[in-house]
Amino acid sequence: MPKNTIHFNISERKVLLRLFDLVSILFVLYFVGNTFAFDYFSITQENWKWIFVLVVYIWGFGTIFELYDLQKSSKFEKVWVNILLTASVTVLFYLLTPFLTPVLPENRLQILYFFLSILLALFIWRFAYINFVTSPRFYRKVLIVGETSNIKTILKTFMDADPNYKVVGFINCEINKSEKVRFKDLREYHPREIYDIIKEENISEIVIATYNSENITSEIYRDLITLLEGGVPIKEYTQVYEELTQRVPVQFVGKDFYKYFPFSRSNQNKMYLFFHRFFDMLISLIGLVFGIALLPLVLLGNLIANRGPLFYNQERIGKNGNLFKIIKFRTMVRNAEKDGAVWAKKNDRRITPFGRFMRNTRIDEIPQFVNILKGDMSLIGPRPERPHFVRELSQILPFYETRHIVKPGLTGWAQVKTRYGSSIDDSLLKLQYDLYYIKHRSFVLDVNIFVKTLSTVIFFRGQ
Repeated sequence: MPKNTIHFNISERKVLLRLFDLVSILFVLYFVGNTFAFDYFSITQENWKWIFVLVVYIWGFGTIFELYDLQKSSKFEKVWVNILLTASVTVLFYLLTPFLTPVLPENRLQILYFFLSILLALFIWRFAYINFVTSPRFYRKVLIVGETSNIKTILKTFMDADPNYKVVGFINCEINKSEKVRFKDLREYHPREIYDIIKEENISEIVIATYNSENITSEIYRDLITLLEGGVPIKEYTQVYEELTQRVPVQFVGKDFYKYFPFSRSNQNKMYLFFHRFFDMLISLIGLVFGIALLPLVLLGNLIANRGPLFYNQERIGKNGNLFKIIKFRTMVRNAEKDGAVWAKKNDRRITPFGRFMRNTRIDEIPQFVNILKGDMSLIGPRPERPHFVRELSQILPFYETRHIVKPGLTGWAQVKTRYGSSIDDSLLKLQYDLYYIKHRSFVLDVNIFVKTLSTVIFFRGQ
């Protein structure tokens, strides 16, 4: 059996980042307060409210500015901007809420000390995280047992989802073996070598990736049972795929879809649905008020750079396959589809200059709050698609129409996790995320999507 090694799972690393962000900031502030002439923020039992507000701001703005995105957090050249933005906005909001935080100091230099203390604390801890926690000594080493047919997809999925999840070996259990698998940093082993490779490489997890269970011979099965009894975790590929990527691998589901789609009880939970609808209406009313305030800017931009109707309506498919008319600010030239429906794509030439600005900032989506108030859409859910493309995609992608068991949304898990859908492959990726949302739908996931949507708007990733 392999020796026990330390490995931080994705959820554990996110908790670690949040916890030590807070610990490092409070430690530096305490040190500065007791070493220098700094008395704006004092850590005492009486001032617990100040600390609580600081925690909320750090974690809240850290989430919005993607400080807890594991891919970015593992590379200093990407995370330093997020640190600067989080520290700056946190200090700004902290200063603007004096009824919850300390009164502004007479010596304004204290504000600079406060900002630099938070910035220094985050930089020191994140530098330690990148050079220690994400180092190879904490990799989760994985052995795959399966077939060569989907090994490329497996490797790419694991590598893209979590750089700390390292596949170091592959046991080909195909009865009629073809050529040996040749990939960088991946060796193929014979089933008889399974104990040796686990010991030599200190494997911490075995992943079974096979379409045909008959390829798992009785000898391999006995070895796997022995390893399981010895404490080696053994998981099925689709389970690991969903855990790492937060999407449902529909291309590997097949006829056993009912095993993979135990959809969230929230889809039928009356309490969840009531509050979901309540917040849909509340946020839509706020959004429409914001939209009315922006209307003069939109009218001026449309007059100068769009030149044509302000709104456009388009038929979309909603819950249970019902048709409805979606309302948006027009962002394309007039008669953009005079030759028939075509995929919209990134840098689409049909988009006007002002239309591109509205798409990047998501301003073009504001009129859809009317659809939400009418009940055609929800704030969060799979994006509604046009009937022409639904018919096309339903013929190609398995379970595509399953998206329609919930209301479509203004934003969704697919929108905050992946790029613009402009092809069949993109639609498959979005479908995987949409099914993950339907499967795991909850208040926590909804809040996560809402916060990530704010990040999308702030970083101008709208499309």
